Amino acid sequence: MEINIQERKIGLNFSSAGKAEVWLWAPYAATVSVFLVNKELKFSMLKQDFGYWFLCTNEIAEGDEYEFELAKFSDNGQILVQNEPFHRADPAAAYQKQGIAGHSTAINLKSFAWTDESWKGIPIENYIIYELHTGTFSPSGNFESIEEKLDYLLDLGITAIELMPVAQFPGHRNWGYDGVFPFAVQNTYGGPIALQHLVNACHKKGLAVILDAVYNHMGPEGNYFNDFGPYFTDQYHTPWGNAINFDDADCDPVRQYFIENVLMWFRDFHIDALRLDAVHAIKDLSATHILKEIKEYVNKLSEFTGRTHHLIVELDLNDNKFINPVEQGGYAMDAQWIDEFHHALRVTSGQAKTGYYADFNGIEHLAKAFTDAYVYDGQYSPHRKKKFGIEAKGNAGKQFTVFSQNHDQVGNRMLGERTSKLVSFGMLKLLAGAVFCSPYLPLIFMGEEYGEINPFQFFISHGDEKLIAAVREGRKKEFEAFHHEEDTPDPQAETTFNRSKLNWNSLNENKHQLMLNFYTALIKLRKSLPALATLNRNQLKVDVFKEQNCLILKRWEGRQQVRCVMNFSPQQQVLSIPNGLEYELQLNSAAIEWGGTNNNPLVFTENNITISPESILIFTSSNV
Repeated sequence: MEINIQERKIGLNFSSAGKAEVWLWAPYAATVSVFLVNKELKFSMLKQDFGYWFLCTNEIAEGDEYEFELAKFSDNGQILVQNEPFHRADPAAAYQKQGIAGHSTAINLKSFAWTDESWKGIPIENYIIYELHTGTFSPSGNFESIEEKLDYLLDLGITAIELMPVAQFPGHRNWGYDGVFPFAVQNTYGGPIALQHLVNACHKKGLAVILDAVYNHMGPEGNYFNDFGPYFTDQYHTPWGNAINFDDADCDPVRQYFIENVLMWFRDFHIDALRLDAVHAIKDLSATHILKEIKEYVNKLSEFTGRTHHLIVELDLNDNKFINPVEQGGYAMDAQWIDEFHHALRVTSGQAKTGYYADFNGIEHLAKAFTDAYVYDGQYSPHRKKKFGIEAKGNAGKQFTVFSQNHDQVGNRMLGERTSKLVSFGMLKLLAGAVFCSPYLPLIFMGEEYGEINPFQFFISHGDEKLIAAVREGRKKEFEAFHHEEDTPDPQAETTFNRSKLNWNSLNENKHQLMLNFYTALIKLRKSLPALATLNRNQLKVDVFKEQNCLILKRWEGRQQVRCVMNFSPQQQVLSIPNGLEYELQLNSAAIEWGGTNNNPLVFTENNITISPESILIFTSSNV
């Protein structure tokens, strides 16, 4: 079956004439029917080439509950014994109204009344990203409540919100990475129409929307893909079991399934960018890697829609092949997350060098992250016990996303402590300054901007007791390298989920309001200073003061130069800055207006600057 970039050709869809068109890939089925649960009607599907089945009828209406009835051959298509018919929800359903155990709901994704026709998106280099989890962002935990906070995010200076995965997962509580219906929008968040409404509202206010999508594994509960066809292969194994079948026998329809999913988010939900989860766990030795093929179709869709659609990858490989253009042998992803910036920043701030943080020496590695993006670009990694990475030569700053915390780096701690519980108030501001002064795309995790102290812990709401026990045990094992003595929070308990919700009432407290004001000013500075706003890695220099645990980041654009002086030590430091008197102070994180204690004029001689403990100074000069 050919992919049509203009409309979805998988699952149940409605034509312009109002007829339901249903496509299903089930190569080993003897017969397939669509069963309308609410009407108790059954329609036989016609077998097509390459294992597809098709039905076109005007007897299915929006809102109807349906499922497939399949009779399956017992031996991979060899007509030996035909099993008894069984029923399954649509693996490409756009809506699972009753959750993963319920029937699929017929819905027309093309019926939403969009009002964002003039929206063409914003350049990726202008992204200032706010990552959020729908279920814990607000007391209501749904898309509608996010809309209520859009003006708040705009006032903060955010230009793009990033939603953690919304594909249907088991129960009401989950990070989203246990999804088993990649096309269905989580029912407890509001479902597909509510997501379309949120995206439309964001675009109306000038905000881009990034969606986290998972193409490296499926969740364990409610996963019936093998009942339809060989969606998985035992040729490779991942942390979640057998890999998704991107290059083994019968892989073409599997590849199409995920390409259709990407196109749906961009075309039918007007999503601006996808953040593809852990692409290093996608196993594909095809001549054309699945990421490269996805990019080819996304480019075709952009030509059709007139909008630019971005692909950002989470990647635990320092390999710029993923973000290099096709003509250089790359997969042409638009950007990637670089955890190493976070790791170096964390160690520099004095936090424990446990687990994979042991690979990082602090201030020198942070300086390397500022200049080279990858800290490890061919050196020996003690944690990995091998040489790791290659140099990211020729890659622009806009191709990297950095952060001082995110859902993983908070939630994958045993207790889910946010950085606000691990470092001082001054250090929090310094960490933010390091991110926003970098030549990369800055990302903040929900609540970070006001110093949220509630944890963000790992939570699930599975129904299978054996699976729940396995997850509990797995979480305990995961933290052996970190040598925590505390008991792991129960991921299944509702209290774990409730503890992880943002406490918006804390904004009534002066300390949290000061932090919010600081972030707002910092983001405004980032946008207004060309030397910071222009993500040019070539116009950057870092001076390291190792013994003082300080560095000076120098960036320039045109005639403007910015110097960001960072003191990660707990003592006041005096640093050498040639021609320092030429610089004009733009921000001092230790000033009283930002909750600091420095109310005195800066001690600034011609060649030296005195900087307060755990603080950042930002200067500008027109003499480059």
